[in-house]
Amino acid sequence: MTLYAAYGSNLDPRRMARRAPSSPVRGSGWLRDWRLTFSGEDLGWDGALSTIVEDAGSSVFVMLYDITSHDERELDGWEGVDLGLWTKIRVRVQTMGRHELAWVYVLDTYEGGLPSAHYLGTIADAAEAGGAPAHYVEHIRLMPCRTLDASAEKSPRADDGD
Repeated sequence: MTLYAAYGSNLDPRRMARRAPSSPVRGSGWLRDWRLTFSGEDLGWDGALSTIVEDAGSSVFVMLYDITSHDERELDGWEGVDLGLWTKIRVRVQTMGRHELAWVYVLDTYEGGLPSAHYLGTIADAAEAGGAPAHYVEHIRLMPCRTLDASAEKSPRADDGD
């Protein structure tokens, strides 16, 4: 087994139980001197995707999972590693009184762009479900995001003749 540090929507233990059913939660921790950010807005999704970048003084809350090799392959497929957008790197996670080496997914693209409001909400909800401190969850909820244009929500009016 290897140690995986989840920081985005995979913070939700229920989501990870579906994606990696043989890989138990080991605990939680912090990536010190890293920052949650977004990138890949130009890749065709509805806004930018979460990733992390090094940033002195910042911290990212993570959930740690003992990942089996089978679940790691499945998770790689789920995350789209084969598309070449994601890179797996090793990071040091600060846990209660010690540091552990784990791997994370990071986007292999420039930093920048805004996530959709829905996606940002999903990440904040996952952080809450994973036991992140309230101030961290609130920080995510207050990050800038894309909102739907009110005119885009209206469907064209049909000429009903009434």
